Amino acid sequence: MKRVKRSDTKPEVTLRKALHRLGFRYVIGDKRLPGTPDLVLPKHKAVVFVHGCFWHGHECRQGRTPSSNVNYWAPKIAANRARDARKVKALLHLGWRVFTVWECELKQAVALDTAKQLASQINNQSNGPSTRCRDAQHS
Repeated sequence: MKRVKRSDTKPEVTLRKALHRLGFRYVIGDKRLPGTPDLVLPKHKAVVFVHGCFWHGHECRQGRTPSSNVNYWAPKIAANRARDARKVKALLHLGWRVFTVWECELKQAVALDTAKQLASQINNQSNGPSTRCRDAQHS
């Protein structure tokens, strides 16, 4: 598991480049915040987590629990999800707006659309729920 990258993953870099192109400036992995969010947008008081579908148990094709060694993977992924929920709760308590973008939403064909939708949500102070980027306050 130590060989699994924690930062600068392909989905994260894809989102960072797209948001930068859209004019957003951010801090990468601010360790002063709970959960060390992947992107911190201080001007907007918003943080973004870029989750791998498999590791964080997304309900998509890539997020399915493996059929082998279920006794290991099911609790591990459940613990990841519980930790994610604790991070979100702590950040919300501190007044941050929390967004989660999934790896499957950053495939080449839809990455720019995902970034634009996220940008729209970040700029929108009302935080309405979205179809693609999950706003943690509404999950």
